[in-house]
Amino acid sequence: MRLTLDEARRLAERVMEAFGHSPAEAALIADHLMDCELRGLNYGGLARAVSVAERFQRTTTPREAIRVLHETPVSARLDGGDQIGYLVAHRAMEIAIEKADTSGIAVVGACRTWYTGMLSYYAEMAAARGLVSMIASNASPWVAPYGGTEGRFGTNPMCFGFPTADEPVIWDIGTSAIIHAEVTLAKRLGHELPEGVAYGRDGAPTRDPAAALAGAFAAWGGPKGSGLAIVVHLLGLLAGSPTIPPELADFGMVIITLKPDLLGDADTFRRNASAYGDAVRATRPVAGGGPVRMPFDGSRRLRAECRAAGIIEVPDVLVRQLEGFAAGVPA
Repeated sequence: MRLTLDEARRLAERVMEAFGHSPAEAALIADHLMDCELRGLNYGGLARAVSVAERFQRTTTPREAIRVLHETPVSARLDGGDQIGYLVAHRAMEIAIEKADTSGIAVVGACRTWYTGMLSYYAEMAAARGLVSMIASNASPWVAPYGGTEGRFGTNPMCFGFPTADEPVIWDIGTSAIIHAEVTLAKRLGHELPEGVAYGRDGAPTRDPAAALAGAFAAWGGPKGSGLAIVVHLLGLLAGSPTIPPELADFGMVIITLKPDLLGDADTFRRNASAYGDAVRATRPVAGGGPVRMPFDGSRRLRAECRAAGIIEVPDVLVRQLEGFAAGVPA
C-alpha cells in the first residue's frame, strides 16, 4: 500500500497514542520509525511499530517514569522504567549532550528499556551539537556466539558519530548476521531467510524465520564480530542490565559524548575529518563497482530521495494491523 509520509507518520502516532503515550511521546517514537522508512530500513519502520504494539499488548506491568539513579557532573545512569528505548535513549542522549557541552565529556548509561532502535538516530543528535559520540546497546539473547548455536547475546548494535565541516560521519552496525526486526518481518510476510544467518532450536542451520526466532541468529563477522557483540553486552551490564536480559526487556545501553577540543582545535578536527571523507570517496573503485562511500552516505541519500518522493510502500497486512491497533482492536 502506498502511503504519504504524513499518512504513515500519523498512523504510527495513532498506534503509540492508543497504548498510552502522550502526543509528544508518540511523535518522538513515530519520528524514529519514519527515519527508518526514509533510509530504506523498512523492517525498522512501520513493521517495527507492529512489534512494538504486540509487546505493549502482552505487557501487564505499567510503565514507570524515566528517572536518574546516579549522577555526577560528567555522568548519569537512568532507569528506563520499562519504557521503549526510543524514549529512554533519546533522554539519555539529551543528558549526555548537556553534560558534554558543560564539561567536555559525558558518560550516560540506561537500563530497564527495550528496542533502542537505530543508534545513528542519537549520534546525529550529538553531531548536530558538534560532539563525537560512541553508543552501544545490548539486547535479549537472540544471537549465538561464534562456534555456537544457542543465543547468548543480542543483535547488540554499536555506533560512532563524528562532526565534520559538512555532513557528519556516522557508522552504525548490528553485530549479528541478520537483525531481529528483519527476521520478524520475514515471518510476517512468509519469506525465507538468506543462507547461513540462523539456526533452529536443534542447532541445525535454517532459513525458516519462525525456526530462527525459536533458535538463534549467527554472529556477524565470525569471531571478530562475535567479540564485538560480547563487548557491547558487557557495556550493557555496566549500564545495569541483568547478565542475560529477558525477552524484549531490561536492555542496557551506554552513551559517551565528547567535545573534539578536549584533544585539540575543534575546527581543525572538523576540517580534517571532511578532507579525509573526500579522500575516501576519491578512492579508485574496483572494476565494475560504484563510487566508494563514507559511512552514512547511503542513508543520507536515500532519506533525501524518499522525502522528495513523499511516498513509501508498506505491505497491506502491516497497514491493516496498525489500523487495528490504532482503533483499539486486538490483533
